[in-house]
Amino acid sequence: MDKKAKKRLDVINKKLQTLRPRLAGSKEQADDLEELKELEDEIKSLEEEAAKLRAS
Repeated sequence: MDKKAKKRLDVINKKLQTLRPRLAGSKEQADDLEELKELEDEIKSLEEEAAKLRAS
């Protein structure tokens, strides 16, 4: 894994650390279903990108 991929993986992990609690809070307070779907989609795409980076 080169420096660029490692740095990107660090950025993804930091984003996921902030998004997961937001998703949990959004599920508890299901005011805006659109926000819930957006958070789930963003987390899913970041996890997929992280998996690709780890595989390379």
